[in-house]
Amino acid sequence: MSGVADISIRHYRNSDQAAVFEISADTAFFGEPVEAYLEDRKLYWEAFAKYYIVYEAPFVWVADNSQQVIGFLLGSVDTNKQSKHWRRYILSKVLLHALSGRYRLGPRTASFAIGMLSGLIRGEEPKVDLSKYPAHLQIDVRQGYRGMGVGRQLIEAFLEQLRQLDVAGLHLETTSHNVAACHLYEKIGFQILGNCLNRYWTKMLGTAVENRSYGLRLK
Repeated sequence: MSGVADISIRHYRNSDQAAVFEISADTAFFGEPVEAYLEDRKLYWEAFAKYYIVYEAPFVWVADNSQQVIGFLLGSVDTNKQSKHWRRYILSKVLLHALSGRYRLGPRTASFAIGMLSGLIRGEEPKVDLSKYPAHLQIDVRQGYRGMGVGRQLIEAFLEQLRQLDVAGLHLETTSHNVAACHLYEKIGFQILGNCLNRYWTKMLGTAVENRSYGLRLK
């Protein structure tokens, strides 16, 4: 599949791992580096991106321009199944690595962990009907290549894959602070399924930030 200019959209290859890890950490804080809230980007790689490239590789797409990977999409067709596997993965891999001193931990990581746990307890994550929207995705695009249609092409590639697999629909989670991303999702046809105030990001950014869930029915 080809995109604008020399950008191409293709399935993930093992040789893409370093680029996917780099982009994921460089864009984790609303398009900026993850070090804003974690001391060690390795923790972010292993807790989030690595799970998908190891266990959900058939649903990972990348965008490249013949010189480097400039964006990627992490996807799953069955969020119920993925959530169970991911929790086991966190407990058996990431948590054990953290306890053994594999990661550099500090006050930023502690604050983030407490903020996310408190948000779960308060029910800040909007509910999604997984019978209607069983699949999910996450996209990241390298700085300097945003606004070129890369994200849209990645999503369209995944949507075509889901249609071929006869998947009922998909959802994604973002925040109101990701204005450009929200605009893109809405242009593609996603609709807001729910929103809740995120107190951690609101406090950190000094402005009200909502968690948002978007959904798109495919049949």
